Amino acid sequence: MTTPITRDDVRRLMADQSAQLVEVLPVAEYEDEHLPGAINLPLKEIGDKAPHLLDATKPVIVYCYDYT
Repeated sequence: MTTPITRDDVRRLMADQSAQLVEVLPVAEYEDEHLPGAINLPLKEIGDKAPHLLDATKPVIVYCYDYT
């Protein structure tokens, strides 16, 4: 289930450590710049890696910044 959230929601969820922040950028872009506390799961790999890296009992915030 997806739920759009606001920037304030992200801050609140991250502040109380109840959420996992996932950036779906390619590895090189993630290494160049990413949000504090974010883990990298490139979009092309998310289906394979997510079950092993994410806690299914916590909310997941998925983020991608598009420079275009």
